[in-house]
Order: sequence, then structure tokens, then C-alpha cells
Amino acid sequence: MSTPNGAKAYVAVTASYWAFMLTDGALRMLVLLHFHTLGFSPIQLAWLFVLYEIAGIITNLSAGWIAARFGLTSTLYAGLSFQIIALIALAQLDPSWSAGFSVAYVVAVQGLSGVAKDLSKMSSKSAVKLLAPEADGGLFRWVAYLTGSKNAVKGLGFLLGASLLGLIGFTASVWFMAAVLGVILLAVLLFMPSGLPRGRKSAKFSEVFSRNPNVNWLSGARLFLFGARDVWFVVGIPIYFYAVLSDGTEDGNRATFFLIGSFMALWIILYGGVQAFAPKLLRARTRPPEELVPEARVWATRLFFVPLVLAIAAYLSPTPAPWLTMLLVIGLLVFGAIFAVNSSLHSYLILAFTKSDRVSLDIGFYYMANAAGRLTGTILSGLSYQFGGLALCLGTAAAMVGLSAIMAGRLRPEPSENGIEEFT
Repeated sequence: MSTPNGAKAYVAVTASYWAFMLTDGALRMLVLLHFHTLGFSPIQLAWLFVLYEIAGIITNLSAGWIAARFGLTSTLYAGLSFQIIALIALAQLDPSWSAGFSVAYVVAVQGLSGVAKDLSKMSSKSAVKLLAPEADGGLFRWVAYLTGSKNAVKGLGFLLGASLLGLIGFTASVWFMAAVLGVILLAVLLFMPSGLPRGRKSAKFSEVFSRNPNVNWLSGARLFLFGARDVWFVVGIPIYFYAVLSDGTEDGNRATFFLIGSFMALWIILYGGVQAFAPKLLRARTRPPEELVPEARVWATRLFFVPLVLAIAAYLSPTPAPWLTMLLVIGLLVFGAIFAVNSSLHSYLILAFTKSDRVSLDIGFYYMANAAGRLTGTILSGLSYQFGGLALCLGTAAAMVGLSAIMAGRLRPEPSENGIEEFT
């Protein structure tokens, strides 16, 4: 379905989501690089993000029900508000605190940020299902544009966070982002157009668990797909690049932060760009829907071979080498492009499989699986790099992509609530 004010509401939702993801990407790089320079081990760094992902699992389950009961605007506003609170809390971090207390404090703040992110994500993705036009592949195009642009903005956030850390330091950077996000929240509160549902009081929490096999299999495929990314993305690759590029001096660290942030930003921006292009790449306007469903398995299978090759290369070069670093840069960009098609197709399929009266519930369940995958990948990123280096990180990623492909292979085309035409 779509609404008379659908385009205006879509623009408002997208703008607020952009603002949020800019700060989300920046915050991740700030925390990772700041605490790495303080001497934290890969496992300790991974723990900084664990509650962030656990919060995502819990939030997505409950947020779907909250949005169904109280409306999508309420969860969108809450997500932006919680992120501002998390940023302000992180600015209170005191260097005189003990390492143990500092870790516990940052983990708790990251947990609140995780709640904020998934409230915003669930609200934005659910809104697309309700606002997008039904003709000419409108659903796929709108969700691809939202997701692709969001990830491009998050990529800029990685660069912003690394650059701010080198230029003005940790605390000033966090305050700056809190102020910017506060202005965005005020603007959204004042100018959000109508077009989003207000919710239904009869919604029950038990409804969050889907009985649709396609929703469940797709959620499983999503879990392993994002676990495969984060198992190298969260700790492994940033720390490997730091070891290769930094000479340990203050100037060397500043230059290294910029280079790492630039690569992570480039990766996310490429990923977002390919996501937005995915409907054209897959010819979604002209192909029958039964051809799009098996594409999820096809593209996951293609992705499997990239981390496998990189893992073998890393195993053959147990110490950093220029040829390995260059191969990793190229290979991970290829991984990002293929991963983006997988991710965009998943984002479309979950909206196609769900019904309008269950959209926030099924989206919440699906992104709960997404958060579970990120949690798994985050933990395995620290553990695998600590005990097996980059080769084990990448080998674990290949195994997880393989599991995602197997689950995607269980998906089956199904008619939508308005007939099979809406599915295209």
C-alpha cells in the first residue's frame, strides 16, 4: 500500500535515518580506535560492542510490537532520542577511571546506542512497506534506495569518526555529534508529515514470532550473512591495518586513523551504492517474482568464495606483507559489492513476504536475527583474531556465508496480500 503523503513521509524518515547512521558509523570508529590506542586486546575491543548487539536482539523483538501498538513515529523519535543520550553519556568518560570500570561503562552506553539504532532501523524499514508505490517494482526500489543511501552515509560516518578523533579528540567529537543529532530530532519533530500509521491497541507481544516459513528461513540466512561480515569487519581488519600502517608515534597514529577510516568508509559507501543499484542489476522490474527468490541463494554462493580465497592467502602469509594487504583491499571491496546485492535482496524479500498488518512485527523479528548475526560475528571477530589471526577471521566468514546460502535455498515464492503483482 501507499499513502497520499507517502513521498513526504518517506523523505522525512530517510533524512532522520541518515542523520542517525552518520553518528552510528562515527561512534563505532571513535570507540574502536580510541580504546585500541589505550592498549585494549582484540577480545576486549569485541566486548565493547557485545551489549550493543545484544540490545539489538531484544530491541527488535519488542520494537516491532511497540510500533504495532503505538505507531512508527513513536519508535523513530525514541531511537533518535536514545542515541543523543548515549552520546552525551559517552562524553562523560573519565581517563582517571580504572580500565575495568571504563569498559563496563562504555559497554552499557553502547547497549543504549544499540537500542537506539534498532528502533530507528525497524521504524524506517517498516515505513517503506507502508509508503512505497505498488507499481513498477516500487517496493524494491524504495527499500534499496533507503538501505543503500543509509550505508553510504554510515560509510561517511566511519571517515568522520576517525577524522574527528585525530583532529579534536574523543570527547569533543562525541559532543559535536550529539549536538548535530539534536538539531535533526527537533526538525523531525516539527516537520514530520502525516502518512505513518498510529498503531493498534489490540497488538499482542506473542505476534512478534512469525509463522511464515519464508520469514523464518530468510531471518536465518540474514543471521549468518551479517555474522560473516562482522567476523572480520568489527575487529580483525581494522587491527590488522593498524599493525601494518602505524609506527606507534602520535603523528603515525593520526595518519593511520585517517587511512583506516577512509578504507572502512569506502567499503561502506561502495556497499551502499551497490545496494541502491541492486534492483537494476537484478532486473527487478521485468523479471517474474519466482526468479528473484532463488537469487538469494545464488548470490550467497558467489559470496562464499571471496573470504575463502582471502583466508587461504592470509594463512600462506602469517605475517603482514604488502601483497597480502593489497589483495585484502581488493578482495574485501569485491566482498562488499557481492554482499550488498545479497543484503538488498534480503531487505526486499522480507518486505515482500510480510503483510501490511504485520509489517513492524515481521521486520522486528527479521532484524532481531540480523542483530543476532552481528553479535555472533562481533564475538567471533575478537576470538578468531586473538587465536588464529586474520586467516581464522576470514575462514569463519566463509563458513557463515555457506550456512546463509543453505538457508536461502529453502525460500519459496508466495503470493502477496494483494496478489502476486505486488511482489514484483
